[in-house]
Amino acid sequence: MDLTLDRSGDTTWHPGEQALQARSGMRERMAEIGPQVIRDHMPDQHRELFGKLPTMLLGALDAAGQAWATMLAGPPGFVATPDPRTMTISTTLDGQDPALAALRAQGPGAPVGLLGLEPHTRRRNRMNGRLAAMSEGGLEVTVVQSFGNCPKYIQAREPLRWDGAPPALAQPLDAALDARALASIEAADTVFIASASAPVPGDGRAEGVDVSHRGGPPGFVAVQRRLDGGVELLIPDFPGNRFFMTLGNLLRHPRAGLLVPDYASGELVLLAFDGDRLVGSAGLHPVGPQARRRHAMMLGIGVHPD
Repeated sequence: MDLTLDRSGDTTWHPGEQALQARSGMRERMAEIGPQVIRDHMPDQHRELFGKLPTMLLGALDAAGQAWATMLAGPPGFVATPDPRTMTISTTLDGQDPALAALRAQGPGAPVGLLGLEPHTRRRNRMNGRLAAMSEGGLEVTVVQSFGNCPKYIQAREPLRWDGAPPALAQPLDAALDARALASIEAADTVFIASASAPVPGDGRAEGVDVSHRGGPPGFVAVQRRLDGGVELLIPDFPGNRFFMTLGNLLRHPRAGLLVPDYASGELVLLAFDGDRLVGSAGLHPVGPQARRRHAMMLGIGVHPD
């Protein structure tokens, strides 16, 4: 697939996104609407949503080029936007969390992907930016891109009231996924994917990091156990806004992260995966709205609270 599309007339989308938009027959349309929906600041309605959420999804890239997704939590108001181009998140940061460890190691300027989601109203807004500051008590991010997402495939649920209990610390799993982690994945109705676009030449950092939502009925993630002991997950990629941010990232930089929240136990399963098979098996074509895309993702080593 050609990843060298001309960007001279469109600075909104990177070559991976452009390639999949073209393959789906939406390239010209996306070039037109991209500048209208991707902003360099957070609109007031996004800031209002972020300010009342008890959780925030975060994506980051470590020094080895591995993307990780995680979830931060706190009482409503722990996410603040003092101005349209700045977000602060005030919560105790787990030093063992691979996404947070990656940000801490890189320091200011590291790319960050953020997603605020309110399940019971199905509202979700995203912000991609750069780390401005970080301490044990939180972090500050400067906006690079701000945009909304449609409410499709979000499973409605009411959050429990925050009780102030300290969060559990992340602990590594064995190389093979254990039964407990697999059970959480097989029962999941919601997962989150952290992905990164290819590094800019001359700069070891990624061009940007995204964290996105995938949802469906419980069991929508199919677990396939291979003869060699490995595990494949099949995740339906249903038609959406045709931005192709996650798939476009994986086309250029396949090392991504998967976060599976277990809402019954309160645990999180964090996994590293190689998505280099994803686009090749996706079967993307400019087809009707009722069509569905499916893709396979190969999982690696992960961590979750004990």
